[in-house]
Amino acid sequence: MDALATTAASGMRARMESLDILANNLANASAAGFKADREFYSTYVSARTLDANETAGDLSAQSPVTEQRWIDFSQGALTPTGNGLDLALEGEGFFVAQSPLGPLYTRSGDFHIDTRGVLVTRNGEAVEDGEGNPIHLDASQPIEVSPSGQILQNQVPAAQLKLVRFTSPQALSKQGNNAFQLSASALVPIPSSATVHQGSVESGNVQPAETAVRLVSVMRQFEMLQKAMSLGNQMNEQAIQNVAKAAA
Repeated sequence: MDALATTAASGMRARMESLDILANNLANASAAGFKADREFYSTYVSARTLDANETAGDLSAQSPVTEQRWIDFSQGALTPTGNGLDLALEGEGFFVAQSPLGPLYTRSGDFHIDTRGVLVTRNGEAVEDGEGNPIHLDASQPIEVSPSGQILQNQVPAAQLKLVRFTSPQALSKQGNNAFQLSASALVPIPSSATVHQGSVESGNVQPAETAVRLVSVMRQFEMLQKAMSLGNQMNEQAIQNVAKAAA
């Protein structure tokens, strides 16, 4: 495959990966606690395409690739709901929930009380208190949550939400659309001083209009690369025909 076709094909693949990321971000823009995925671009230099006359700066030996996906943990907007079990975090931190795979960390605070009287996430995972235990509440009694995460019922402390943060949040990997797990065993969560807002949820940190514009832009880039590859194939076909005519 010639250099033009190789570069165009690599560029198309990188744009396809970007389209997947942007489409997923746009689809989850309204999901509580959703954190957008971003990407780094880089240039891959193939050792096989380098010879004594080529250098790493030669474009014929380079291919654009999506080097790395990363999670944007920036703050999302706080949306009032009026539901006393909806909690939003302002600042750096996560709620902690229990799952069969280990602790889950989430910014999605749309909680409810299940039939056992346990405070759970939307997916049914038990929310942890400061000691790492499930939080038991009386669903028939009013619930108040302080900015520090203390839960009160009838003015009596009932539990303390466990709030944690990480010195390197990029060590977290997504589990679903709004929960995370720790992928680096050496990293330990530390207490968070994030502020809890009762009666609100944190919206996804995706800007729908900006994301839609980027989506259209990447699609146009993909189409241009398709045309470049088609043009390269036509040029190669024409060259072969000319060589055949000259040899006849």
